[in-house]
Amino acid sequence: MSGNEILDDPDFQKPGSNRGLLAVFRHRYLLSLLLKKGVATRYHGSVLGWVWSYIRPAAQFLMYFLVIGVLLNQNRGVELFPIYLFSGIVAVNLFSEALRNTTSAIIDNKSLVKKIYLPRALFPVAALGVGLIHFLPQVALLLVVAIIFGWTLGWIPIVAFLIGVLLILTFSLGLGLFFGAINVSYRDAKNVVDLILMFATWASPVLYSWEMVHERAPEWLYHIYMSNPMTAAVEMFHTAFWLPMAASANRPPEMILHTLIAAGVALATLLIGQFTFKKLEGSFAQNL
Repeated sequence: MSGNEILDDPDFQKPGSNRGLLAVFRHRYLLSLLLKKGVATRYHGSVLGWVWSYIRPAAQFLMYFLVIGVLLNQNRGVELFPIYLFSGIVAVNLFSEALRNTTSAIIDNKSLVKKIYLPRALFPVAALGVGLIHFLPQVALLLVVAIIFGWTLGWIPIVAFLIGVLLILTFSLGLGLFFGAINVSYRDAKNVVDLILMFATWASPVLYSWEMVHERAPEWLYHIYMSNPMTAAVEMFHTAFWLPMAASANRPPEMILHTLIAAGVALATLLIGQFTFKKLEGSFAQNL
């Protein structure tokens, strides 16, 4: 077979021609290897290992509950405040884990990026998967606590939980692709991500109720706040784990509309992140 015939073969693809998130689906085996590597090295050399996945959220919950709930008395007026608080913390932890992982994915795998060709999008997607895997112990812990308080299985909690997870994963992957691509050339991007994560817990109804924002903020600012993908995701987690036991709880008006807008924002972020990633990925190897 001549060289021209090889190039005309529909099964032949030039190295580097497969770009973007669609390439990930064509390299599922490589994705599984990167996932296994990320999971195996997460707690390498640690004595407690996966136990840290339970200790960290429990310590966060205890700190916020004592300071915000007890000392500042924010648990007043919020029925079953421990479940309300813990479900929000778990949602924000998934966002933090996913965004940190995807932002640093190219830098963390620079030896592979510099030596061989792999679809670059594999790295942030694998990093997102690692974050999701390490999120599962926190959900298990939350579920156990919720069951103790009287939580029962239903289709609404399941659907709300899945919507919340999809919102967080979509939004964090979009931001991670955007800042991860920029981070290769300008390490300042990681500092911007740290700032975003620093405000994440306070910019969504984790430590306080949405009603406080509704009462104090201008109407336009309230709608922007409720259309934030993380606000919508946290409210979905509340619907999944807290609302079934909080009989007297008030849910945000126009919650479905705000969730749809938040989903649109998350998808737009993913598209922008993917566009930026594809634009810059050709120079990753040279800049690392």
